[in-house]
Amino acid sequence: MFTVAIAAILATMTLALVRAALGPTVFDRILAVNMFGTKTVLLIAVMAFLSNRTDFLDLALLYALVNYVGVIALLRLFRLGGLADPVDGGEG
Repeated sequence: MFTVAIAAILATMTLALVRAALGPTVFDRILAVNMFGTKTVLLIAVMAFLSNRTDFLDLALLYALVNYVGVIALLRLFRLGGLADPVDGGEG
């Protein structure tokens, strides 16, 4: 049962890598990288359950948070051209 789940997660991770390589726009590639990170969190959680090591769940949660912040930073970088707040000319 769990081997089927692991195989399915690995298959979707492979498809995400293909989309990241072939994506027509940069936003498709970033979305594929986000999907790959999410599937990695699922894979870590399944492996934690199989090996009966609950400390892996902490690593999965940390990886999910880093993945989320990284994707937001990448989207902001490509959308605004930088990570700093844009300067408003009217307010001081």
